[in-house]
Amino acid sequence: MKGFCYAAALQFRLDIRSKALLITCYLVPLLFFGLMGGIFTSLDPNAKTALLPSMTVMGVSMGALIGLPPTLTELYGTQVKKMYQAGGVPLCLGAVTTALSAFVHLMILGGILYLAAPLAFDAALPKHPLSYFASLALLIAVTLSLGCVLGLAVKNQSKLTMICQLFFLPSILLSGILVPVSLLPSPLSQLGMLFPAYWGYRLMQEDGFGWGNLWPLLIILLAAVSVCGILLRRIRRR
Repeated sequence: MKGFCYAAALQFRLDIRSKALLITCYLVPLLFFGLMGGIFTSLDPNAKTALLPSMTVMGVSMGALIGLPPTLTELYGTQVKKMYQAGGVPLCLGAVTTALSAFVHLMILGGILYLAAPLAFDAALPKHPLSYFASLALLIAVTLSLGCVLGLAVKNQSKLTMICQLFFLPSILLSGILVPVSLLPSPLSQLGMLFPAYWGYRLMQEDGFGWGNLWPLLIILLAAVSVCGILLRRIRRR
């Protein structure tokens, strides 16, 4: 346990110095929040009620689906994997500590948006903060598990970038945070249900914390963790 805590703390410090993490977990989401928040609230004053969850879902999706996978691909595609095996360290340690570090950073991002939204755009805050942050934590965990699958499954960095975009863009466009789902064609609205952002956005809205929005996220989490286990066993055999 002591070794795990040391590895997690070390990974967190390394991520703080990472330019890629700074861009995907902080800079771009906050710029998007500043730009789109102003546009949404000026076009529709009622957008203030859903501004916080929508901007948070976008930031979480970017950090987990764009920022995390390249780190895992670099980790398990280099000599670090052999160092783990030579030292008798479980191969899953790298994925767990990297995901845990990203989880903390995305929770920090969520906290920044929570504090900034009412100050910058007079956005409404949730009436039940505990339910809101519990929903946020679950959304981050589920989206990170999907990011881990991408990072472990794809070895080539150029292919990984394209595949990550194929998951990220539908997550944003079909989740309802930019365009209401009711305006989308039925096949696209149903496709959006396959992504954590769709259910996380609804879970984080007022009175959205319920079993109907929880169970799809739990199923995605269980499926992604199972796939990660299979991929790690394949990496171990190489």
